[in-house]
Amino acid sequence: MSSVALLLGALLWLALAYLVWGRRIARRLVEPDDGRPPPSETRHDGVDFYPSAPPLLFGHHFSSIAGAGPIIGPVIAVAAFGWGGTLAWILLGVVFIGAVHDYLSLMLSVRHDARSTADVAADVVGRRARALFLVFVWLTLVLIIAVFADAVTRTVLSEPPIVIPTLGLIPLAMLFGLLVNKLRWPLVPATLGAAFVGAALFWAGFQWPIDFGGGETARWTWIAVFLLYSVLAASIPVWVLLQPRDYLSSWILFGGMGLGIVGLLVGRPEIREPAFQSAFPAGSGPIWPMLFILVACGAVSGFHTLVASGTTARQLRRESDGLPVAFGSMLAEGALAVLVLVCMIAGVSAAGLDAGAAADLVGQKGPIGAFGTGYGGATAPLVGLDTGKVIGVVMVNAFVLTTLDTSVRLARFATVELLGDRLPILRNRWVASAIVVGLAAALLVSGSSTAIWPVFGAANQLMAALALIVITAWLLSRGKPALYTLLPCGFMLVTTVAALGWQAWSAFGGAQINWTIGVACLVLLGLALFLAVDAFGALRALRRARAAAPR
Repeated sequence: MSSVALLLGALLWLALAYLVWGRRIARRLVEPDDGRPPPSETRHDGVDFYPSAPPLLFGHHFSSIAGAGPIIGPVIAVAAFGWGGTLAWILLGVVFIGAVHDYLSLMLSVRHDARSTADVAADVVGRRARALFLVFVWLTLVLIIAVFADAVTRTVLSEPPIVIPTLGLIPLAMLFGLLVNKLRWPLVPATLGAAFVGAALFWAGFQWPIDFGGGETARWTWIAVFLLYSVLAASIPVWVLLQPRDYLSSWILFGGMGLGIVGLLVGRPEIREPAFQSAFPAGSGPIWPMLFILVACGAVSGFHTLVASGTTARQLRRESDGLPVAFGSMLAEGALAVLVLVCMIAGVSAAGLDAGAAADLVGQKGPIGAFGTGYGGATAPLVGLDTGKVIGVVMVNAFVLTTLDTSVRLARFATVELLGDRLPILRNRWVASAIVVGLAAALLVSGSSTAIWPVFGAANQLMAALALIVITAWLLSRGKPALYTLLPCGFMLVTTVAALGWQAWSAFGGAQINWTIGVACLVLLGLALFLAVDAFGALRALRRARAAAPR
């Protein structure tokens, strides 16, 4: 089968989804009003609330939501279950659940003065729901910070050529932010200049690779560097570093995606991997619910509601920008997941490996290494196999680092919402950022972050289901049709509970009990049940009130 036909067909589907489904959702459920002042203007403070041009905000939002998930998830799912079901879930899930979830999360927050989804839950569901949601969000963010700090460290240790471009992007972004936001340089020439400097940094990385070795001292040094960087990025005004770095990173991501697509169009590799591997592969669990959990961010991600209602809602310049920024970014992430899938099922063979080698490659090199090989094969006609592999790893690194610094800022917001009234010192952004980063560091030292990673996918999807419950309640309270979110909410909640139940059973029922995984799954299951009971009670009350209202 032709990889080009599959790729182009998927991209056409995503483009039509934006033009038809996205506009329908905006028209029927949101009704954007550019005459309504957004929180970026009414609460402008120059630190967190700052109206941003749509290209800058799109860059920030896309870079923040597109972490390692849309790369790692599809790679693991293809290796375990085959590409047929994985592709179907990406294309259907991202359009009818993921993009709708992201866009409505953003607009829910904008219409509530940039309050978080958890905070709005207190209004539409109840105060207990708010507290439970915030605790869950805060714990999940600490886990994300720990895991992603470790992930970005492993990439710089395994690929010395990416050290210079990774670190050099930080001062470049700060200079870019100063020129565009304060000195009012035009965006296009500033972007072109930054692209030139970025290319020079990439070239310098190849010329002078920095190899610190693979020892524990080097690993912990890099972890400390990235954690300290994340405190800085999360505490200073968004326009100084976070926003411009994410904007520039988005060009790295789109450039890498464009190179991969052109490479596939030129090389035209054939698909040589099976569309179906197994319905119950060893070590992965049954195709339902585990396929939907493993793909994760490539189809739907609860983390996105934190970004949308955290940093993005505080920078939206006008309501009509919400559709391209949030709905469009999620579809772009779906396009990335499709590209990753095609690299795995066609690029791996183009790299010289035998047909059906993708699953073995994931077992040998891990998902990031396997993607690098597949991406190198896809781009080999343009830049060569080895250079393509490095470019693929740089893409992953850009994704992971943007998610890391945004997660610390979001965790700071959650800390203030949880305890800011009782402990005023936590309202200091440096203190709040340092606390969450310190806890993430403790998690890394304990080694628990690696053990609990299999639960992350389920926790992420659970957060999406909970956000959809809140959004559904909001829509009902405004007299809007709620089936657009109620049906996805029900599917995600049932799937997530089934996945957590399966993982808990596997953790406690195996030859060796895994207490970390088992207890984490049970805690999340309990949290889901408490919130679901509260939320569906609120939904029933809203439906009764709506039915009793005079027409």
